[in-house]
Amino acid sequence: MRKIVVIGLMSMGFLWHCKAPKTVVPQKKLTQYVNPFIGTDGPGNTYPGATVPFGMVQLSPDIGIPGWDRIAGYFYQDSIISGFSHMHLSGTGAGDLYDILVMPTNSRFSERMEANSFKPFSSFSHDKEAASPGYYTVDLLDYGIKAELTATERTGIHKYTFPKDDSTQIHIDLGYALNWDSPTETHINVVNETTIEGYRKSTGWAKDQRVYFVIKISKPFKSYQVFKNDSLTSSPVTHKNTKIILDYTTSEGEEIVLKTGVSSASIEGAYKSLEIEAAHFDFEALKHQAENKWETQLNKINITVADDTKKRIFYTMLYQSMLAPTLLSDLNGNYKGANDTIMKADGFDRYDTFSLWDTYRAAHPLYTIVHPTHVSDMVNSMLAHYKETGLLPVWSMQGNETNMMIGYHAVPVIVDAYFKGIKNFDADLAYEACIASATDASREIDKYMALGYVPIGEGGDDWSVSKTLEYAYDDWCIAQFAKALGKTEDYNTFLKRSDNWRNVYDTQSTFMRPKLEDGTFIADFDPKAYSAHFCESNAWQYFWSVQHNIEGLAERVGGNELFERKLDSMFSLNPLPDDKLPIFSTGMIGQYAHGNEPSHHVAYLYNYVGKPWKTQKLVREILETQYQNEPSGHCGNEDCGQMSSWYVFSALGFYPVNPAQGVYAFGSPSVDSATLNLENGKTFKITVLNNSPKHIYIQSVTLNGETLETNFITHKQIIEGGALQFNMGSEPNKNTSNTMAPSSQLYK
Repeated sequence: MRKIVVIGLMSMGFLWHCKAPKTVVPQKKLTQYVNPFIGTDGPGNTYPGATVPFGMVQLSPDIGIPGWDRIAGYFYQDSIISGFSHMHLSGTGAGDLYDILVMPTNSRFSERMEANSFKPFSSFSHDKEAASPGYYTVDLLDYGIKAELTATERTGIHKYTFPKDDSTQIHIDLGYALNWDSPTETHINVVNETTIEGYRKSTGWAKDQRVYFVIKISKPFKSYQVFKNDSLTSSPVTHKNTKIILDYTTSEGEEIVLKTGVSSASIEGAYKSLEIEAAHFDFEALKHQAENKWETQLNKINITVADDTKKRIFYTMLYQSMLAPTLLSDLNGNYKGANDTIMKADGFDRYDTFSLWDTYRAAHPLYTIVHPTHVSDMVNSMLAHYKETGLLPVWSMQGNETNMMIGYHAVPVIVDAYFKGIKNFDADLAYEACIASATDASREIDKYMALGYVPIGEGGDDWSVSKTLEYAYDDWCIAQFAKALGKTEDYNTFLKRSDNWRNVYDTQSTFMRPKLEDGTFIADFDPKAYSAHFCESNAWQYFWSVQHNIEGLAERVGGNELFERKLDSMFSLNPLPDDKLPIFSTGMIGQYAHGNEPSHHVAYLYNYVGKPWKTQKLVREILETQYQNEPSGHCGNEDCGQMSSWYVFSALGFYPVNPAQGVYAFGSPSVDSATLNLENGKTFKITVLNNSPKHIYIQSVTLNGETLETNFITHKQIIEGGALQFNMGSEPNKNTSNTMAPSSQLYK
């Protein structure tokens, strides 16, 4: 019997030994690599606050003082916070939004100052501040209050941890305005001691903005004060400038959660936002939910890279690529339309914040790989805008057309989606919308159609050369769309229009040159000058904006060799110390300005003249020098995902020079490997052999084990899944195949 027991114990020990769990190193969540502070200093103009991918709410701290550096409400160099508002723009040059400011206070501090319009404020320290996807926290030092923020798609959730105080207050200020924003009508109604409803209508860059809201609070307030123009009044109140102050007595460490549901259509929609998305006051659960949404999206691209800093930059750029466009429709499908009436999105989510002059270049092509379902909704949103106004959006936000910037760049986004097989939108309606936008008389399109170019105007910024080039590119896209739909006459018309760039090319200067209405070029012309005839650029930077016919542009210059020399000059002609550079000419390498979008494809153009190693060297230089893991880590405005999308594409090793072509030109991948987990269930694996800071040159490329004889990959090849392998080296391999897809050839 004893022997049996011993054997049994030995057997149990053996089994225990076999089943003992191995030491598992938990995989670090990708959200931990995101640094939302990148771009909050310098020219980046990003915000650090809480949002979810493409969400309606961007709940973020406001310094409360106006200025270019505080376009996004927050500037890293500042030391005060005046509250937390619910809507912000990411990385733009437009000072708008900042709706529904909330600020907790108490009796510890009562100073006011004129610089922030005498609003309550508190000092803060970056040592007591943190941010991650879907979450932001800061200590309001003067009050001893800890603020924490998170969000769902249509709600913003605040948690405030208070010290003991008999005079704790929460200020909700609808009259608060910053930069270009100004309220036109605000409304507050106290429903009960835990519920407040109302709206804020405002004007600014977008002329007719409407935010309906419902605020619910976890602790009943003991009393409240309602103000109209800073004078006490009663609830309900409607006026341009209203606010409410909620009074509390708090104990040490007491937490109060405040949640705000919003809608652009109605208070009923705002109630539904809370009921469906934030039905409870469990802040940690909502924060965890927001983090999981980001984790899911970030996991669409899994990279490995030896340098941890590069990994942080990559995932921050991927994160920032999803901060816009933003939701406009509520859970009823209702939204404030661009025709200033309440519209309903049927079968799709309505998006806005379309910074198309920026984002058509790389952000929208990135979405076709990573977020094709969202692309379908975005295209339907653009078509809704067309049905509401008769035109596709140019730069639309909050159900308004701002008409900022140039081109009709919804066209390449729609055409690209169509040829990439993205479903669930009406192709005939889309084609009709493209034609309507390209034949409208506004924005000098009438002169463009009559003359074949946009002539210079009288006074102000006419941006004539830039408009001509941007319109010509969009016309190429329409020509391809027309051909696919069997509309031969339109195809011929728009293909001819796509050649209009030739009408502003000057053989004497070898630049695109401003032209008078009588057909003569202007007399005084300096290609380095930032004149009224180029949109936020000079003639050097806009020369290359013929993405649909690089070969024709090279031929016009005099052939590939002269084109290559001109590219060399572009990257070596450094600004002189006394050159006056505008605010948007940043990230300069010679005349190349990575801080502004017209330059973004230029480093890849050496591929088209048989010198891909020059592209590889430049792309790696830009990746290394123009993006940093620090608040000033953007060399220019992030611009609603464009600057970050350039990085994501280029780090993976390719870029869409012609954004609607379905082709990606090779550059110099900076990751060691990447797996794209596609929505169709397939994976596309990228492996980079011998990758290092010195091994920047491609020696060879294989796709699914077969050596590629081309210097590009197609969208179709990526979406079908497979394995792309780069073999890198420290010296250019000038013997590899340099075949580049003709920029005018569409790849379906």
